Amino acid sequence: MVIILIKGIGTDIVDISRIKPENLDRLAKKVLSDSEYSIFGEISLAKRKIEFFAGRFAVKEAFFKSMGTGVRKFSMKDVEVLNDELGAPLIHISEVIKKYYEIENSFVHVSISHDGQYAVSFVLVEEPG
Repeated sequence: MVIILIKGIGTDIVDISRIKPENLDRLAKKVLSDSEYSIFGEISLAKRKIEFFAGRFAVKEAFFKSMGTGVRKFSMKDVEVLNDELGAPLIHISEVIKKYYEIENSFVHVSISHDGQYAVSFVLVEEPG
C-alpha cells in the first residue's frame, strides 16, 4: 500500500480584465522567471499575453497559499511554470523555497484554466508517505 500525504492545497483566480496592457511588461518582469519571460516575449497577440501572465500569476499565488503563507520574503520568480511536451503545465520550485517549506521530496501538481475574463489555478503538494 502506498500512502500519500497532502502537504497543502491552494487555489487562486485572477480577473484578467484588471490587468492593463500598459502595465503588463513591467508586471511580467517582476513576476515571471527568465524562462517564462522568454515564452511571454514570443507571444504576439496582446490578449494571449495577458492570459499567459494571468495564468502564471494564479499558479504562483496558489502555490504560496498551498504552503499556508503569502509570498513572504520570496520572489514570485522562485516559482516557475513551464509546459511539458504535450503542453501540460509543470511547476518548478527553487531550492531555497523547497528547503524553507521542507518540501524537497514532495511532488507539486498544478492545473491552470482560462474562461472569459478569468484565469484560475489549483496547486496540490504531496509528500511520499
